[in-house]
This record gives sequence, C-alpha cells and structure tokens, in this order.
Amino acid sequence: MDKGALDKLLLDAHSRNDHKDLVRYYGLAADESEAKGDIDAACFYLTHAFVFALEAGTPEADALNARLAEHGRAERLMF
Repeated sequence: MDKGALDKLLLDAHSRNDHKDLVRYYGLAADESEAKGDIDAACFYLTHAFVFALEAGTPEADALNARLAEHGRAERLMF
C-alpha cells in the first residue's frame, strides 16, 4: 500500500478513535517496514499496534507482543 494512503487511513482511524482499525493499520505499516528491512520502523509501528490492541482488548495483542519480543523490543507476556 502507498505510504501516503496508509498515513491517511491512520489519521482517519485516530480521528474516529477506532482502536481496531488502528491495530490493523499500524500492523500493516509494521509489515511493510519489516519487508523493507527497517526493523526500527517496524517495531515503532508494532508498539503502537500493541498498545491499541491492549486498549481495545483484541486478540492481536498476543501476536504483536510475540513479534516485539522476537526483535528484542519487549518481554514476552502471557495472555
């Protein structure tokens, strides 16, 4: 997805305070950054996705935490 389009989706989700969309779009941004080899950016986006997943109580929190732990950016939590 075009970065500009993804940024617009993120801004829209923030304006609507839609945590489920924020989890989805930050996760997508993380996937795209990771595919490009930019692990720092990927972990930045993963952290945001993880926080919004925790706030929304969505099941994605577990997988997001696992990805952060794999990159040495978080401790593995048990959900």
